[in-house]
Amino acid sequence: MLRTSSLWKRVDWFTILLYTILVFAGWLSIYAASYNFDNASIFSFSECSGKQLVWIGCAFLISFILLMIGDRLYDMFAYPIYILLILILIATIFLAPEIKGSRSWLVLGPISFQPAEFAKFSTSLALAKLFSSYNFVLFNTKNILRTAIIVFLPFVCIILQKETGSALVYSSFLLVLYRQGMPGMILFSVFCAVVFFVLGIKYGDVLWWEYTPAGEFMVFLLVILLSIGMLIVFEKDIKAARNVFLVTLVAFVVTWILSYFHISFNYVYIGTGILAAMSLYLIFLFLQTKAKNYLLIFVFALASIGFLYSVDYVFDNILEHHQRMRIKVTLGMEEDLRGAGYNVNQSKIAIGSGGLVGKGFLNGTQTKLKYVPEQDTDFIFCTIGEEEGFAGSVLVLLLFLVLILRLIFLSEQQRTVFARVYGYCVASILFFHVAINVGMVIGLTPVIGIPLPFFSYGGSSLWAFTILLFIFLRLDAAKYDKTAI
Repeated sequence: MLRTSSLWKRVDWFTILLYTILVFAGWLSIYAASYNFDNASIFSFSECSGKQLVWIGCAFLISFILLMIGDRLYDMFAYPIYILLILILIATIFLAPEIKGSRSWLVLGPISFQPAEFAKFSTSLALAKLFSSYNFVLFNTKNILRTAIIVFLPFVCIILQKETGSALVYSSFLLVLYRQGMPGMILFSVFCAVVFFVLGIKYGDVLWWEYTPAGEFMVFLLVILLSIGMLIVFEKDIKAARNVFLVTLVAFVVTWILSYFHISFNYVYIGTGILAAMSLYLIFLFLQTKAKNYLLIFVFALASIGFLYSVDYVFDNILEHHQRMRIKVTLGMEEDLRGAGYNVNQSKIAIGSGGLVGKGFLNGTQTKLKYVPEQDTDFIFCTIGEEEGFAGSVLVLLLFLVLILRLIFLSEQQRTVFARVYGYCVASILFFHVAINVGMVIGLTPVIGIPLPFFSYGGSSLWAFTILLFIFLRLDAAKYDKTAI
């Protein structure tokens, strides 16, 4: 264990400086978002800014305590901390009062907190502990199951609390798994699933050539083209790729010629026939060569079409009405400026009105007149955009980018798997929060209600991100200590 004098020399002060700048920039933004012309002082405890200052003071105390705790204790108590948070998440489902349709806040007298925020660091510790176990190999059936359980337990608990946004944060662990050896094919498949979901929903009711659903046709065509690409990239089989391409080209050319004789087709049926023929061809190639890539491409194609036809069911029967409306608004299928699209529309107006350099601190009219709901929590970025303009917004994003890149750099320097995996967990969670929060504020992603790290008002979010970050800084400070974990 490091001595106190050595600890303060080895702790990464640059990351702490970035953290401090972001925290105080967030505090000023909260004051600006909640300010009106009759407002009290920024230090008034009756205002959001005064309360946030208390949370900031507590966060600094928490960070100091975390740095003083021995680094080996985080490894030793990773699983107990995870189990404790899971039990709290389960209790929250039954004990939390319903607030805005969800049960995610536990109330203890005058204090309320959101356990889902703290579950992120406990899940990160548990993953780091698992990955650092002796002779751990990720792609072993037992280890895949253990990894899935660690990630999905909190995910399911948070879904049951009806906090979809917080639950989706757990998809950020895919980046950690990729760093630890997960095939890029899985990450690629997830990206494709998002694209197929968007195409299936946005163009599901649009007809091309009288009989062809546009969404289905585009997905079928994409699956065929991607399969051809995978044959070239993964198996280097130019001949097989050429054969599939020629069959596809001939089928569509023949269909196009027949259309001149007023013989109409649903082109999805043509795509289905091509996919069926391609699947049989891939199975034949697999049986002939025993190369697993042919089987993987077959599974990808089959799973993609299965996913496409499950999209409508999930969208219509699983998602809540307000969630469907938010997705439709984001995809441009609905405007609903007085309903689901109101927040985003007002946020874009506020950001757009800021121009290049903004209206100046405390001079934002959209925020002062309270046109943007939740402007000091989930939509805090619109305050930055209005008052500090494009320049201020870019500066904030650059600070986050530098912090995330710094965490990745430090993670790669770690001498233990535990510290490296945990560091990547921290960087991935921060990246997901920033990307999705800013994306929803400017209308690029659906509104799912997740905070902007260190900026959004509230103690739970600030404390959770502080704990997440400073545990890693403590592990990093011990990386050159011979007695470190």
